[in-house]
Amino acid sequence: MNASSSPFRAQKSSSRFVERLAFGLFRSATYFILICAAFIFGTIFYKGGGTVFQTKAPFVNLPFLTESPETLFVFEYDGVQKKMGDKEFRKFKETVGIKDIPAESFVYSSGGIWPCILGTVLLVIGSMVIALTIGICSAIYLNEYSSHGRFVHFIRLAILNLAGVPSIVFGLFGVGLFVIFMPVLQNFDNPSSPTLPLGFGYFLNFSGWNVCLLSGWFTLAFMALPVVITASEESLKAVPMGLREGSLALGATKWQSIRTNVLPYALPGMLTSAILGIARVAGETAPIMFTAAYVVRDHVAWDFHRPFDFLFQGVMALPYHIYVVSSKIPQNEYTERVQYGTALVFLIIIMGIASSSVVLRNRARRRYRW
Repeated sequence: MNASSSPFRAQKSSSRFVERLAFGLFRSATYFILICAAFIFGTIFYKGGGTVFQTKAPFVNLPFLTESPETLFVFEYDGVQKKMGDKEFRKFKETVGIKDIPAESFVYSSGGIWPCILGTVLLVIGSMVIALTIGICSAIYLNEYSSHGRFVHFIRLAILNLAGVPSIVFGLFGVGLFVIFMPVLQNFDNPSSPTLPLGFGYFLNFSGWNVCLLSGWFTLAFMALPVVITASEESLKAVPMGLREGSLALGATKWQSIRTNVLPYALPGMLTSAILGIARVAGETAPIMFTAAYVVRDHVAWDFHRPFDFLFQGVMALPYHIYVVSSKIPQNEYTERVQYGTALVFLIIIMGIASSSVVLRNRARRRYRW
């Protein structure tokens, strides 16, 4: 039989042509997205690497990572152009005995970003702890305890709708609820407003949290909640019912069954929700701009005798610092250096936190299998 007349040979048809065309379009779109992402990240790593890293030991620009932002002064002295931060410039003037030295000033173009790094880490970790605690408890109730009626269906629909709410709306919500109206543990010694004693010298009053770390934590946590609840509930649904039924048949209570036979096997999916939550809240600027971030906050005061005071202080944050340096001050070569260096450090921090979640998830997967 001739191969060309074989009935099993693929026949030409318009549907095959359309399928190949669609496949080519999808592949091209995927490659285009990858190329754009590679170009963006490559630009950040190339330009930011010149700020964060250096060719001499210790090969890392430690002042940029350990100092506070300062104003850069560029001036000429004895025919040599000099660049100094604010503190160094003041000491230099005292040393040479000249009070007024003509110099160009560039805001936030010297010093480092340590307060921004610390504030970002505190915001991400604190908000994810709150979001995971509330989100996992909500997922357990919705999947294990609820009656799956109309009200629960309405709650699930509301959670899905919350996932699409713009971050600026969450920021305004945080201002209204946490900055203005939310009760707060604020006056530790002699509360002047009506209070409720909580023990250990703490009081609950109604004076408002104001712009502080705690307000940012809860605002970002509420942003991550829809993702955390949805992913956690799906991971709970993936656990076979036989594990629950076997535990109940042996006389365990419902909570014992959930705690010992369900949660361990759902843990990898819950850690996945943590990764998705980090991706949702880490780069947000609008919510923290309204609730937690300051343009300048050189340090977070911490007192051993009053360890919770730092929760009621504002912080600097990397995304807000990038926003300020990129849009609120005149652009020049010095601000560009700070922008890309800050963006690179921000990416490294987020990748580090997300990678930790991935490692924990993979370990949990290897440990708990069915």
